[in-house]
Amino acid sequence: MKLIVGLGNPGVKYNKTRHNCGFEAIDILANKLGVEINQNKFKSLIAITKVNGEQVMLMKPQTYMNLSGEAVLQAVNFYKINVEDIIILHDDLDLPIGNIRIRMSGSAGGQKGMKNIIDLLHTQDIARIRIGIDKNPNIPVVDYVLGKLDKDKQDLYENAFNKSADAAYAFISKPIMKVMNEFN
Repeated sequence: MKLIVGLGNPGVKYNKTRHNCGFEAIDILANKLGVEINQNKFKSLIAITKVNGEQVMLMKPQTYMNLSGEAVLQAVNFYKINVEDIIILHDDLDLPIGNIRIRMSGSAGGQKGMKNIIDLLHTQDIARIRIGIDKNPNIPVVDYVLGKLDKDKQDLYENAFNKSADAAYAFISKPIMKVMNEFN
């Protein structure tokens, strides 16, 4: 089973915020796969489908960003998912808006949802798709990541969400190195 996790915060208050880029991208992937992420399980909204014979779970943790690892750990333990079959989609302050970067391992880079996943799975060897949101030195980080997506940069965000969804789809059937070579 492949586990594809989009990070974000639950609730209408957080819709279309920078911190919910993972939710945005995974919703696009769900649409491409013809599924709705609406089953409540593992402290998350999930959908399970098959792609070319491979079982795939799409997950949107409902634990709030900083506790995302709790949801991921529950699914990993229940289905005995190997860490190399997991990919996380999340926002990244260190990338320009519209850019994505795929990595097969590494630190959380300040992303607290990713840090919680790394801490609870006891490994940094977790693939991730980082979605650029840039940063603004005039706005405190917490206020910036919880701020709404810039309307004048909507095309850049949509491009990044679509490219992230395509990369996550490729991850279902291709090794992470091939996905990195194709999308980085």
